[in-house]
Amino acid sequence: MAGGDAPVNMPAIDPLEKLHEDATAIFKGALVDCSIATAFDLHFKFEGGKLLHTSLNGEVMETIDLSHFKRIYVVSIGKAGLTMVDILLDRMKRRKGVRGVVCSPEVPHKRNWRFRYFAGGHPVPNEDSLNAARAALALMKKSRRDTFVFFLISGGGSAMFDLPLDPTISLDDTIALHETLLACGAPIASINIVRKQFSAVKGGRLAAAAPEAEKFSILLPDVPMSTLEALSSSPTFPNTSTQEEFEQVLAQYQLLEKFPTSVRELLERPGAAEPETHKGILRLTLPGLRVAPKEQEPPPHHVDTLLNSDDLVHHAKLHATQLGYTVVVDNECDDWDYADAAHYLLKRLEELRRQYPRLCLLSAGEVTVTMDRKPGAGGRNQHMSLKCALELAAHPEEQIVVLNAGSDGIDGNTRTAGAIADPTTVQRAIQFGFDPQQALVEFNACPMFTSLGDSVVTGPTGHNLRDLRVLLSVTEP
Repeated sequence: MAGGDAPVNMPAIDPLEKLHEDATAIFKGALVDCSIATAFDLHFKFEGGKLLHTSLNGEVMETIDLSHFKRIYVVSIGKAGLTMVDILLDRMKRRKGVRGVVCSPEVPHKRNWRFRYFAGGHPVPNEDSLNAARAALALMKKSRRDTFVFFLISGGGSAMFDLPLDPTISLDDTIALHETLLACGAPIASINIVRKQFSAVKGGRLAAAAPEAEKFSILLPDVPMSTLEALSSSPTFPNTSTQEEFEQVLAQYQLLEKFPTSVRELLERPGAAEPETHKGILRLTLPGLRVAPKEQEPPPHHVDTLLNSDDLVHHAKLHATQLGYTVVVDNECDDWDYADAAHYLLKRLEELRRQYPRLCLLSAGEVTVTMDRKPGAGGRNQHMSLKCALELAAHPEEQIVVLNAGSDGIDGNTRTAGAIADPTTVQRAIQFGFDPQQALVEFNACPMFTSLGDSVVTGPTGHNLRDLRVLLSVTEP
């Protein structure tokens, strides 16, 4: 030490505080790395009026000459709706004949006059949700053989973009349907079976409204790759659910008796489920819908996926490894009840930490929460973090943290992405005057985590690659 200066006593970093920092860095770092723009440029290139659809190694898989089309329509739906349409328009450059509809969480301050923008509701629809669906259907019905349609679809569209098949059903009754489905505890696949039967735009009905147009669905899924048709309740993929599956969901969760009368009457009509297709085009009987003749081969419908939750996990793993953790990925509890998922992951962590002194357990997907009352402030990620905190309270000396957060930056009816729990969370909350068990019962986790400084806040990310759970553990050698 130069000049014999006395050593400066730096305050030691609390081990749990360091784990909080690391978990946050892993989650936010993975979000940054999952760039929609970068992914778009890996999949698509525009050269001389042509769209080159490329593989990840740069090989051109197909070429679409957009100059052959008089009109180019764009419908962008979901939490990444604004981001995706801005990237497409920036890369495509073309303006002549381009028109579109964008339905996302908010409308931009600077708008492209060729587009109509709507701020759809989430987690339940609002008036803009219905207006956006009406506008998109009207645009699709203007399409002809000289029309090319881009569908840009990301998560959240199930609520943001909807319209009852029966036009007499009110917005209030539509909201009641969505609230009932969200609270019933059914997995998302079952919820979507009902949504598709209710909606004039889901289950392929949006794409079916443009039967003569060539189409390209560009997806940013918040669902497993094996169930892409669940993305935004499948506005461009045919409905593959059956009448029997539909009726089974209604019966299993006793839904009909909970729905408003107008909704119940619609869903009880004979043939409410209509999955019949003709060469990839739904043959529906919606008013004013032009259906391609049976003898006429329908135009191509191209599909590609930009990113998915595997990419989010991949980048989280890289960040955790850089921080010195051994990483294990376990997505087994995807779509489980939140309490079962919390118990499973904490038990898995306990087993693994015997082997690895610095452990990061990653898990992607979503959990379900069954509500028996109007919720307080919170969402499934904060709710699961609170459940983890209650279990961890039995081990106050352990160095463990659990982060649950949504990649869209919005958890339930709050403006936070999620929350972090550790073995001291419950005791600290009690000292702040909170009752953690009561907060769990009332679905009101957000005020508690906010007061503790343990909320995960990113702001709306313009992204949606499902939820990520980061469990960190450090054991003494």
